[in-house]
Amino acid sequence: MAGLELLSDQGYRLDGRKAPELRKVQARMGVFAQADGSAYIEQGNTKALAVVYGPHEMRGSRSRTLHDRAVINCQYSMATFSTAERKRRPHGDRKSTEMSLHLKQTFEAAVMTQLYPRSQIDIYVKVLQADGGNYSVCVNAATLAVIDAGIPMRDYVCACTVGFVDETPLADLCFAEESGGGSSLALALLPRGGQIALLQMDARLHQDHLETLMEAAMTACKGVSKVLDEVVRQHLQEVSVLTGE
Repeated sequence: MAGLELLSDQGYRLDGRKAPELRKVQARMGVFAQADGSAYIEQGNTKALAVVYGPHEMRGSRSRTLHDRAVINCQYSMATFSTAERKRRPHGDRKSTEMSLHLKQTFEAAVMTQLYPRSQIDIYVKVLQADGGNYSVCVNAATLAVIDAGIPMRDYVCACTVGFVDETPLADLCFAEESGGGSSLALALLPRGGQIALLQMDARLHQDHLETLMEAAMTACKGVSKVLDEVVRQHLQEVSVLTGE
């Protein structure tokens, strides 16, 4: 897909956004009563569900037990109906395994695992509808679910996917922009301290563009952080009203 199709001469993208603009984010916490924490998020047309169980005793092999902190177990999957082409294996394929590992690395940097030695925290994330930025949307959903579970974190973990079109950095890519052939990166950030939890690039990127793209990604992540903070505060208000506090 040609770059001109992704960014008009007036600076507008396919969905009418300006280059640094985020997609509309809608989210809810506490969507499942059975889980310790849960959240549903829509970021543009990408929709994801996250569920958290724990901290609880280690299950399975005891050799995985860590005596000074909790083990974080993550599983990423995509619903069979999440893309235009029906997926034969919603989880367990190479891409899902890779994404599960990325989520694990991301939340090991944010969750205060040292408070729960010899225990396990399970984070399950499922993409219900895929339209770009799947990893980023899953991180944002999982952040809300971990907060809903009452598990202490060093900061929000906010993620965003950014790309480069016609020498212009675009924030929060949709599927058409991701598959347009340009360079892109996904960044997971702890915004208050500026700590990078994970940086992922699937294509080559010239080093002259890296700093510009990183700045755009960090700005976008801080924008996501404000949205997630509003969701958490709204949820706390609703819970307070229901409990009469």
